Amino acid sequence: MSNEIAKQDMSPVGSYRDPHLLPYAFARSNGILIAEDDEGRVLCIGPYANQDTIPEVLRVFGGIYDTRYFNDKEFGELLSTIFSNLNLQDEIETSTEEKDVEDLDSILEGFEKSADLLAGEDDAPVIRLLNSLLSESVRSSASDIHLEPYEDKVTARLRIDGVLTELASFSPKLAPYIVSRIKVMARLDIADKRKPQDGRLSLTLGDKIYDVRVSTLPTRFGERVVMRLLDTDKAFIELSDLGIDNKSFSRFETLLQEPNGIILVTGPTGSGKTTTLYASIALLNDQTRNIMTVEDPVEYAVPGISQTQVNSKIGMTFANGLRSILRQDPDVVMVGEVRDIETAEMAVQASLTGHLVLSTVHTNSAASAITRLLDMGIERYLLSSSVKGILAQRLVRKLCNNCKTEVEPTPAFLNQMQVSEENAKMACRAVGCLECKNTGYRGRTALYELITITEEIKTLIHDGASEQEIEAIAFKDAPRLSDSGRELVLTGVTTVEEVLRVAKLKEAKNASL
Repeated sequence: MSNEIAKQDMSPVGSYRDPHLLPYAFARSNGILIAEDDEGRVLCIGPYANQDTIPEVLRVFGGIYDTRYFNDKEFGELLSTIFSNLNLQDEIETSTEEKDVEDLDSILEGFEKSADLLAGEDDAPVIRLLNSLLSESVRSSASDIHLEPYEDKVTARLRIDGVLTELASFSPKLAPYIVSRIKVMARLDIADKRKPQDGRLSLTLGDKIYDVRVSTLPTRFGERVVMRLLDTDKAFIELSDLGIDNKSFSRFETLLQEPNGIILVTGPTGSGKTTTLYASIALLNDQTRNIMTVEDPVEYAVPGISQTQVNSKIGMTFANGLRSILRQDPDVVMVGEVRDIETAEMAVQASLTGHLVLSTVHTNSAASAITRLLDMGIERYLLSSSVKGILAQRLVRKLCNNCKTEVEPTPAFLNQMQVSEENAKMACRAVGCLECKNTGYRGRTALYELITITEEIKTLIHDGASEQEIEAIAFKDAPRLSDSGRELVLTGVTTVEEVLRVAKLKEAKNASL
């Protein structure tokens, strides 16, 4: 069967299941695996398959009704998909019943910093339990893993699409061993359990590489661990894929072409500010500019850009890093966050001396970023002449396309959306199915509002105008966060409840469908 003929009938990678016939290490090294779809067993062959093993696999395993060929990327995705679906509950029960947990230390000593979880031959129960947790997190597209120790249990929770969901609970006796395992992987001090520690590690799952940031914190019943999973494949998202409305996107793209000034991205923790900054510098990274960053921490390595890590222990703060960067002849500077007056003053000075500065501020709206910088101590005349634009954003969960249900809009809903019934394009509610794990939501998108600092707004800032006065002018003909959310609700992308979770709307009460 030729590759072209086989691929015509090929099912999506996500529709295959693991029949547990071939071990992962064999499948990966030989480029052959056996999967299942709705019709039965399928022999899946990669581009570099060991042709000598195919007849033997067909001889040993019966019931294979079809042979399908995959390119390198598809075969790697298939490996990751079917082998990452581990039975977590079985692992928990096995780990709890195991008697020789004390022997784990000897196993941990030889563990490499970056290792393929699925290829490991070590069956130590705690190691299998942790590997299962990591695999389940990746399969669920979780951004964070929380391991929380309590008196009678340890709870594992995943943050999926911005919402924490409990995954499993297990014996508190396992907690010290799991934490030790994580610490070894992240090159942290196992012996010191009295102070917080931060580290990072690299994991491979099939052909996908994940950068994991690890944070430990002492609590009453043991060390609490949070691991943030960063998929390196998603590091290079384009600005046009972020979901900014066309009008705001055009204005923001124009701001990025400014030769100097400050462009700020605002929002709470977890609102996607860093992703927007990375997408912005990727747009500017045409090899004609010297782009440098100072971050805490450096989340993704970007080719062609010099990235510096903040290290407060040796005095490498945002302000000191920015001061040093300015001696390196940069054109564009990205500062992870403006936290204090020193960093703010350095950013202003950099912008006034001909540099384009991109950074973030933790504020609730675009206009309140101006107030925040003034509160830090920046003079009004400096602020009005240096800041070029402020983008505020929030993340909302998208309705699951498989189960979302269109419903008749209620009068309260129409009033909330400020539209008539004939103009309500679509109103949908979350239902829940197996694909979205009965949440009704799958994936996230963003709400945006953009303030461009025009001459009129410069005058308002200089004259000490309030946030409300600035917003009245800035959003006269531009969408606010609430307008962006309203559009997503009316087009069936998300729900009123999701928008109300992150942004205010008029008369929020009784607006649900």
